[in-house]
Amino acid sequence: MGLGIAQIAAQAGIKVLLFDAKLGEAERKLQSLAKTLKVLAEKGKFTQESINSTLSNLLVVNELSQISKAELVIEAIIEDLSIKQQLFANLEAIVSPEAILATNTSSLSVTAIASKCQYPQRVAGYHFFNPVPLMKVVEVISGLSTKPSVIDTLINLAKRMGHLGVTAKDTPGFIVNHAGRAYGTEALKILGENIADFMQIDTILTQGVGFRMGPFELMDLTGLDVSHPVMESIYNQYYQEPRYRPHPLTRQMLNGNKLGRKVGEGFYRYEEGRKVLPYTPSLDEPKRDPTSVWVGADIDEDKERIINYLIENNIPIDKSSHPNSDSLVLLAIYGEDTTDAALRYEVNARQVVAIDPLLDFQKHCNLMPSIVTDKEFTQQALSVFSKETSNNRDKDISTSVTIISESPGFVAQRVLSMIINLACDMAAQHIATPKDIDNAVKIGLGYPYGPIEWGDKLGPQRILLILERLLVSTGDPRYRPSSWLYRRAKHGISLFTQQRTF
Repeated sequence: MGLGIAQIAAQAGIKVLLFDAKLGEAERKLQSLAKTLKVLAEKGKFTQESINSTLSNLLVVNELSQISKAELVIEAIIEDLSIKQQLFANLEAIVSPEAILATNTSSLSVTAIASKCQYPQRVAGYHFFNPVPLMKVVEVISGLSTKPSVIDTLINLAKRMGHLGVTAKDTPGFIVNHAGRAYGTEALKILGENIADFMQIDTILTQGVGFRMGPFELMDLTGLDVSHPVMESIYNQYYQEPRYRPHPLTRQMLNGNKLGRKVGEGFYRYEEGRKVLPYTPSLDEPKRDPTSVWVGADIDEDKERIINYLIENNIPIDKSSHPNSDSLVLLAIYGEDTTDAALRYEVNARQVVAIDPLLDFQKHCNLMPSIVTDKEFTQQALSVFSKETSNNRDKDISTSVTIISESPGFVAQRVLSMIINLACDMAAQHIATPKDIDNAVKIGLGYPYGPIEWGDKLGPQRILLILERLLVSTGDPRYRPSSWLYRRAKHGISLFTQQRTF
């Protein structure tokens, strides 16, 4: 991390002094960087002139005292509070009182790090992401004593280095590690409830929603020795706030050394670094076209989409006020299970299959029969959404379908509503602005949209409906809606809307 920060600073024309407590390590890292840049130059990514300029701005020093004239010091050492505190105390005896001291910590309190300093007002967080040259965002964190001018300087410096600086309060996880809690923890909750297996969940969230990696594939890549302690840390730092509750499974896997890709086994198995997909039995039974389909939906727009799909694919529609006894009943619902929906719509649960209307079901369809749905109707629903459809280029494609067990809310609904709700709660706490939350998450986590933007795209009222029904159904306070989401959904306004100041 330190070398990556040094690299982007040097590329911006800034003179950088490199120090490592391990003698000779800084020099070895610099030589490694020179080799990397040479390879990139051969690929046309850099000119030899730019490489020479970058390397000329980097100078290794062997004694910490040699950095006395530095205007900014960025530490990127081990995540240990006492060691960082001692380093910052040592730095104060070397640099001028005007020099800024920045920590690249990802999990420790900036205020706590600064607490042993004589001038805590010049200490700030400057949290980059790995690999630094490619992840073009940096969290700029203000401790309780940090001067605003220090934050302004670091924001401007980030821009000069080609990065976006986003400001955050000194809270557990800052922006990215805080906002990222919902993705994995809710997926684990769904897995623990035996609603779907880990591969089905990954499939729904990648093919159906658009995440680059599913939560379980991502945890395998990161390693549970890294991700599980972060889950526990943020949960405990927030005094067991239910929204951040970890799952016992990852602790058990950590204890069993099933860490992920690095050891060859986590949720998936890996051979020579490549993921090995588990065996999944094919649906050998023939699909059966329905006699007709009766459609019910919580939102008229969703009903219209399904009916248009049925018409385009020449599937008969039951237009009666109450479904015929031989009709497949499709219910497009939010935040509840198929049984409750069947009762609410006053239809025979044996005919019902629920469909997640959050997804573009012409790309990926998530279906949920009730516990008593006749097999015949489940097969009919599978037939309806496994048909070849036409995309924008008039090329025939086959929709993928995932069938899950009954759950209060579908996989995508639960995960997305938790991501959006958590970001709204962060905005309500003024941890960061909605815009900074979105930018940090899109760049830092690679989500298709920022969570606030995503909430607006899906509709705040939809997200609120999902959470309110989940809360009633489960009684779990993890699903309580954020006041930020609640008020904006009720007023029908954007989630970016901030409170007026008077």
